[in-house]
Amino acid sequence: MNKIKLLGLALVTAVAPLFSSCSDYLEVKLDDQLSLEEVFSKRTTTYQYLKHIYSFMPYEAQFQMENQPTDYRDADGAAVAMSDEAHFSWTMWVPHLNFVTGDYGPTTQNWNNWPLMYQGIEQCGIFMENVGSCPELTAQEKNIAVAEARFVRAYCYFQLFRRFGPCFLWGDRRSDQVIRPESIDRNSIDEVLDFMITEIDRAIEVLPLTIDNGVQFDGRVTKGAAMAAKARILLYAASPLFNGCDLYKGKLQNKDGKYLFPQTNDPEKWTKAAEAAKAVIDLNMYRLYEDNSETDPFLKAIKSYQGVQFEPWNSEIIWGYWPRLCPYSESAGVGWIGYMHYARYCPKDIVAQGCSGYCPSMKLVDTYPMAESGRYPVTGYESDGYTPIIDPKSGYEADGFTSDWEHPIEGPKFGGVKAHNSVIGRDARFYASVLANGFYWVNEFTKDSKKTIVTYYSRGTSPFTNLDADGCKVGYSWRRFLPTDRDYQNNQWGEFFWFYFRLAEVYLNYAEACNEKPARQADESLKYINMIRARAGLNKLEEAYPEINFLSDKDALREMIRKERMIELAFEGHRYYDCRRWMIAEKEMNYLPPTLNLAATTYEASWQRTNNLWNRSMVFEPKHYFLPINQEQLNEMVNITQNYGW
Repeated sequence: MNKIKLLGLALVTAVAPLFSSCSDYLEVKLDDQLSLEEVFSKRTTTYQYLKHIYSFMPYEAQFQMENQPTDYRDADGAAVAMSDEAHFSWTMWVPHLNFVTGDYGPTTQNWNNWPLMYQGIEQCGIFMENVGSCPELTAQEKNIAVAEARFVRAYCYFQLFRRFGPCFLWGDRRSDQVIRPESIDRNSIDEVLDFMITEIDRAIEVLPLTIDNGVQFDGRVTKGAAMAAKARILLYAASPLFNGCDLYKGKLQNKDGKYLFPQTNDPEKWTKAAEAAKAVIDLNMYRLYEDNSETDPFLKAIKSYQGVQFEPWNSEIIWGYWPRLCPYSESAGVGWIGYMHYARYCPKDIVAQGCSGYCPSMKLVDTYPMAESGRYPVTGYESDGYTPIIDPKSGYEADGFTSDWEHPIEGPKFGGVKAHNSVIGRDARFYASVLANGFYWVNEFTKDSKKTIVTYYSRGTSPFTNLDADGCKVGYSWRRFLPTDRDYQNNQWGEFFWFYFRLAEVYLNYAEACNEKPARQADESLKYINMIRARAGLNKLEEAYPEINFLSDKDALREMIRKERMIELAFEGHRYYDCRRWMIAEKEMNYLPPTLNLAATTYEASWQRTNNLWNRSMVFEPKHYFLPINQEQLNEMVNITQNYGW
C-alpha cells in the first residue's frame, strides 16, 4: 500500500530519484504515515495534497541557482541572470554562470528540472485518480480539483517543453503501468503541443473564473489563468524555434524514425496564438493596473507600473502566488524569504545586509524609451561593443551632467543630485525599475543618514571592490521589486507577491501574433502595444516614429514589439526564453557585457563606459537553444534521443 506523509499545512512526499535503477520505471515511493485511502477520506488532507501539487510550479522568484538541494531544479528565475537583460554581480559560486558562459553539458545538474517535472506529473496523476473517492467533497469541488491538477500537469510539460523541447508523454498512465525505461523515447514537438493544449482545454471547460469555496489558499488556478497559459504555449509553438526552423531540419529522429521537430513552418500557428490571447482579453475580467492616487501624470505612470508588483491580486494579475517556504530552511518564515529576495537588490553599504547583486544589463538600461519623444534612444553599439549608436531624434544625451536634478520619485523628498544626462528624460518604467549610479536610495532607512545617495564607483557610497565580492558591477541596480516603505536596515524584509501571468503579457502576446499571422492585423498589434505605452506615459508608436509605416512594415513592427517586451516584462523571466524562441540568442547573447567604469576613483569618471571590467563573456551556441538531457537520465533511458549538439 502506498502511503504519504503530511507535514504541517503542506503535503510533502519523499520521491525516489526519478531515473534511478528501479524495477518499475518512474516508480514513486512514498512515506508510510498515511495511506492514499486515508488522505482522500477527508476534505482537509485532500486539499493538502492539492497544495502539494501546486508546489511543482516553477519557482520564478528565485533568481539564483545556488548550490542548494532544490535550487538547481526549480529556480526558474535564473533565466533572468542567464539572459542579456541582467548581469548579476557575482563571478564565482553561482551556478547560473555556467549557463551564461556556455560551460555546461549533460553532466551539469544545475537547472535540470526534468526529474522534478516528471515527479509533478506523477503526483498530479495520483491526485486525479483518487480525488473522486473523497466523501467530503461535492461533485463540483472534485471536478474543479481535477481540472486544477490537469492544468498543473500540463504546465509541468510546458516547463520541459521550453527547456528541453520534445519530451516523453506520460499521459494518464501510472509509473508502474507498462512504462519501462528502455522503451522510452521522446514524442515530437507537435505531439507534446497537442497534449498540453488538449489538457488545458479540458481544464478551461471546468475551471471557474474565480475560486471561493471555503478552501482558501492563494494562487489556485482559474479559467483565466489556464487561458493565459494556453496563449503563452501557443505563442511559443508558433515561434521560429518550435516551428520548422532550419537548425533542426533533417535532424533528431526518435527510435521510431519520427522527426522530433516540425520540418516545415506552419504560419497558422500564429493565428491560433492570436485567438488564444484575444480570448483572455475578451473575458473582460482584467485591466492594466493604474494608480489613481496620483494627479501628476508622470508619477502616476511610475506608480502604476510599480503597483503591478506591489498590489497583490490587482486588476492586472491573472494568476500569481505568495512565496513558498524558503528553500534554505523548511522552518524559515516569510520574512526570511523576503530577505533572500530583497537583499540582493539593496545596495551594499547603504543597507547593512545589502548585496547590490541583481543588476540590469547596460543593454536593458539603454533600451528604455525617452519620455518626450517616445523613441528608443540606442539603436546599437560601435565595434568596441560598448559605445552606443544614438538615435538623434530621440532626445537622448550620452554625455555630460545636470546639477540639482530631481528624481521624479525621491527628488521632492530628498532634493537634487548630480545626474548623468543619460538617465534624464527616460520613460516612467525606467524610474520605477532602475537605481542608477548617483541616485538616492529608495527610502530613508539606512545605517548612516549621510549615505543616502548611492554611488557605485571605487570611492563611492556603495563602492566597487573586486569581481568576486558583493557590490554592483554594472553601475545600475534593480529597484522595481523593492517596496519603498520597509526598514530593511532593521530586518523588516516582509513578504512579496509573484505573478505568473498578467494582462500586459497577454497584450504583448496578442500584438506579436497579430503581426506574424498570415492574415496580418497590424492595427490590432499597434492598438495593444500603444495601450501598454500609454500606461507608461508614452505617445503612440506611430507618433514616435512618423517615418515608419507600421501597417505595411512587418519587420519594423516586430522590432518594436520585441523592445517593448524587453522593457515591460523586464526581470520577469521572459527575455531568455524570448531570445531563444525567436532564434536571436546567438546574436544577442554572444558578447562581453559593457558596464560603467566602476573602478574609477571619481564619480564623473565612473560614467565612462567600458567592457574591461566584466571578465566573463556571454556565450551562446546553436546547441544552447535547448538544454541537454542529463546523463543521469540517459543512463536509465538508454534509447532516448539527445538534443542537437550534445
